[in-house]
Amino acid sequence: MLATALRDSGEEEFAREVLLAKQHRRRETLPLAGKAWGYLQDWMVAYGYRPGRAAVWIALLWAVGAVFFARHQPEPIKEGEGPEWNAALYTLDVLLPVIDLGQANYWTPNRTAQCVTAVLVLLGWVLATTVAAGASRLLRRN
Repeated sequence: MLATALRDSGEEEFAREVLLAKQHRRRETLPLAGKAWGYLQDWMVAYGYRPGRAAVWIALLWAVGAVFFARHQPEPIKEGEGPEWNAALYTLDVLLPVIDLGQANYWTPNRTAQCVTAVLVLLGWVLATTVAAGASRLLRRN
């Protein structure tokens, strides 16, 4: 109710702080696994109330992935077909779920690179969704 009253009076930032405090209190009532998941959400994106953090995480994952794939280049699916290898574009292609940069479908990563690719895809979906939700809140407010 307090968060609704704050939003109605135009105090969006204070409303987010109240809702974030509510999540912190709720987290303390959860079992150990729920608490661990809550701490992770809080640390990474503040339960979605700080979507800018998600954008920072995407940028960090992009940089780390680009360095990894620069050193662990996947094999082409078909020799001589597809684009020239670009570790940064490949990483961005697997990290951003709704954008197709034409890289991921031409390369077949080995076992370790497959794991890294899977982690990037999963984190990309979670973080991109958080950024989109934050952007829609911002646009709706304005």
